[in-house]
Amino acid sequence: MHKWIAVFVGVAVFSVAGISKAPAANLDVSGDVYIGYFDKYLWRGFDLSGGKPVFQPGIDVGVGGFTFSYWSNIQQNDGELTETDITIDYTFSPHELVSLSVGNIFYNLNDVSQTGVKDTNELYVSAALDTLLAPTLTIYWDYDEADSDGLFFSLSAGHSLALMDELSVNLGALISFNQASDYAVGAYRDFHNYELGISADYALTEQLVISPSFMFSSGISGPAKRAIDSEILAGINLAFSF
Repeated sequence: MHKWIAVFVGVAVFSVAGISKAPAANLDVSGDVYIGYFDKYLWRGFDLSGGKPVFQPGIDVGVGGFTFSYWSNIQQNDGELTETDITIDYTFSPHELVSLSVGNIFYNLNDVSQTGVKDTNELYVSAALDTLLAPTLTIYWDYDEADSDGLFFSLSAGHSLALMDELSVNLGALISFNQASDYAVGAYRDFHNYELGISADYALTEQLVISPSFMFSSGISGPAKRAIDSEILAGINLAFSF
């Protein structure tokens, strides 16, 4: 096991153990700890791992409407930790059919000395409808390193099919639009990429779920097709909820 995975597992176990000892009357906490293995690191259509397999561990801790998340990308071939993302999210429902989320993602890029790519932050606002296909619109704003507008939009939809008590299959689709998020995506205003995905969730226990997944991503506009290739992403994720 790579050293970063060992460190993450140790921290996660310690965190969950500490949370479980907190008085229930004082703290209503839920979340999950997970680790995924994927054939590459694909982000907004960009292959950020050079086509090499990666481990992607993370932890989400929710208190009230707030969720605090830690996620990282680890190259499978040499154990290099290339990125760590820290997200703070607040989600609430102004209506029984509407869920709104606001948050900030801090991207810590660990190979800055080699690539010259700096760490950055994105604010986001998301609106989801609790209806057929659960359409969700998310707007991201890179207010840190982007020189221009720094806006990126995604519209997603999906549906889950319960095949049995322990097994469900999830279908999903996403389309994105780039509005001069020139630091991370590109200095153009046009549709960026679309994604089609399928995954399955199999409950090994009430708290432990294993999820294989498969996704296809491709550019839409001319600028996007010059920036990214069509990609297939396959992987598997193991999550423990608490």
